[in-house]
Amino acid sequence: MSSGKGKAFDIGLFRRVMGFVQPYKRLFWITFGLTILLSFLGVVRPVLMAKMVDDHAASGEMSGLYMLMSIVVALLVVEALVQFYQAYWTSWLGQTVTFDLRQALFAKITGFRMRYFDRTPIGTLVTRVISDLETIDDIFSQGLLMIMGDLLKLVVVIVVMFVYNWELALWSMVPIPLLLWATNIFKNSIQKSFQDVRTQVARLNAFVQEHIQGMAIVQLFGREKQEYEKFKQINREHRGAHIRSVFAYSIFFPVVEVLSAVSLAFLIWWGVGDVLKGVATFGELIAYIQFINMLYRPIRQLADRFNVLQMGMVGSERVFAILDTEASMVDTGTLSAGSVKGAIDFKDVWFSYNDEDMVLKGINFSARPGEMIALVGATGSGKSSIVNVLSRAYEYQRGQVLLDGRDIRDYHLVELRACIAVVLQDVFLFSDTVHNNITLNDEAITREEVVQAAKEVGAHEFIMRLPQGYDTEVRERGSVLSVGQRQLLSFIRAYVNKPKVLVLDEATSSVDSMSEQMIQEATEKITKGRTSIVIAHRLSTIQKADRIIVVGEGHILEQGSHQQLLATDGAYRKLYDLQFAD
Repeated sequence: MSSGKGKAFDIGLFRRVMGFVQPYKRLFWITFGLTILLSFLGVVRPVLMAKMVDDHAASGEMSGLYMLMSIVVALLVVEALVQFYQAYWTSWLGQTVTFDLRQALFAKITGFRMRYFDRTPIGTLVTRVISDLETIDDIFSQGLLMIMGDLLKLVVVIVVMFVYNWELALWSMVPIPLLLWATNIFKNSIQKSFQDVRTQVARLNAFVQEHIQGMAIVQLFGREKQEYEKFKQINREHRGAHIRSVFAYSIFFPVVEVLSAVSLAFLIWWGVGDVLKGVATFGELIAYIQFINMLYRPIRQLADRFNVLQMGMVGSERVFAILDTEASMVDTGTLSAGSVKGAIDFKDVWFSYNDEDMVLKGINFSARPGEMIALVGATGSGKSSIVNVLSRAYEYQRGQVLLDGRDIRDYHLVELRACIAVVLQDVFLFSDTVHNNITLNDEAITREEVVQAAKEVGAHEFIMRLPQGYDTEVRERGSVLSVGQRQLLSFIRAYVNKPKVLVLDEATSSVDSMSEQMIQEATEKITKGRTSIVIAHRLSTIQKADRIIVVGEGHILEQGSHQQLLATDGAYRKLYDLQFAD
C-alpha cells in the first residue's frame, strides 16, 4: 500500500481528485469567481482611505469624507457577504466530494476478496475511509481556492503598490526575499511532518482497533503491561510526528511577524521622509501600512495552505491506492441462481490461500439436492477451505466446482451467494436490533417471517424475554447475548433467506450441552429439504448425515455413512474412538 511519500505536488493525482468535482463544476466556478472578487475588494479599501485622508480630511471637506466612509462601510458589508458565501460553498463542495469519494471507497472495499482482509489491518482501512478522506475535504475548504485567492491578492497588492509609489513599494519589500527563503524551508519541513503524521495515525488506529477487539486475550493472559509498553511506543512516535510539525510552525510564524515588523519599519523610515519632502502623502503612508498587512498575511497563510493541500494529496494518494487495488472478486457470471436445486460437485479442486502452499489437493465429491454432507477432520485439514471455495469467498486455482452442473463462476456472484447461506462458528452481530441482525436490513423480509423462523428454530422464547424483544439492541458484536443465543440468531438469519444450499461451519463447537441440543434441533429444521454441508468436530452431531467425508491434509481420506465408516476401521473410526473412548 502506498506510503504517500511521492512528489510534493502530483498533478496527475490532483486531476483525479478534480474529477470528482465534475458533477459540481458550476458551483466550483462560482466559488472561484467569488475568490477572485474577494482579492480585488480587499485592495480597494486602503486606496479609498488614502483618498479620505489626502483629499478630504486634510482640507476639512466633510461631505466628501462622509461619502467615502459610506462607500468603505458598504464595501465591508459586500466583502463580508462574499466571504460568507465563498467559505460556505467551498466547504460544501469539499464535504460533497468527500461524501462521493467515501461512497466509492466503501463500495470498493466491500467488493474485495477475503484474502485482501487477511493481509490488511482493519485499523488502516478505517484510517483511509475516515481520516485520510477528511484531508481531501481540506483541499477545497482550506487549500485550493484559498491558495488561488491568496496568490491573486498578492499580485493585485504588489501591482497597486508599485502603481501608487514604487519607492515605498520597494522599501516595503526589502525583507521579502528572506521571507520567501524561510517559507520554502518551512514548506519542505512541514511536508515531511505531515506525511509522518498520516503514517503514525494509521499505525495507531490499527493497533487500537486490534487490541480493543482482542482485549479478552490481553487480560486473560496478563499481557496488559507488555501491550501498554507497545502502545506507548507507537503513541510516542505519533506524538513526535505532531511535535515536529508544531516545531516548524513555532519557528515560521514568529519569523513572519519579525519580517513584517522590519518591513513596516523600513516603510515608516523612508515614507516619513518622503512625506516631509512632499514626495509622498500621509494618506499614501497609511495605505501602504495596510498594504504590508495585506502582503504578509497571504504569504504566511500560503505556506500553511500549501501544506494543507499537500496533506490532502498524501491522503488522496492513499485513498486512490485502495481504489486502484485489483483485489475484487471477478464477476463475469451471466446465469441466474434463482432456479438452482442445490446439486454440488467438486472435481479435482486445488486451492491455496497464498498461491503456493496448497490447502486443498485434488478434492472430489458430490452432493445431491436435499442431501446432508458432513465434513470432519483435524484442525487445519481443509474443511473450512472447502466451504470458502463453494461460496466464492476465495477463488480456487485448479479444477471445477459445479452447482447444478454449471461452474459456480458462471453464476452472478450476488445471486450465487444469495442461494448459499453460511452459519459460521464465530457469529458476527452488528450494533443493531435483533430484527435487523436477522434480516440484515433487507426490507423484503417481514417481521412475521422473522417471528415464524424464530419459532421454527426454537429461539422465539428467549428473544421475547429480551427487554424490547425483537427490537432489543444487541450492542457491539452481540455482547448482551450468550454464545448459544448468538448462534441461534445466525440460524434464523440463514433460515429467513431461504437458501438452496446451507453451510454450517462448526456451529456447535463453542456452546454448552443445553445450547447444543437446541442447535441440533434447529439444524434438523433448517437443513430439511435443502442441500447442507455441515462441518463438525463433535461427531455426535452428524451421525444422521447422508454422507460423511473425512478430510486430512487437504485430501479426502474416506467417505460414506456413519455405519459404513465405522465398519472400515479407518480415519473416521479413529476420530470416533478418540471422542467416545469412555
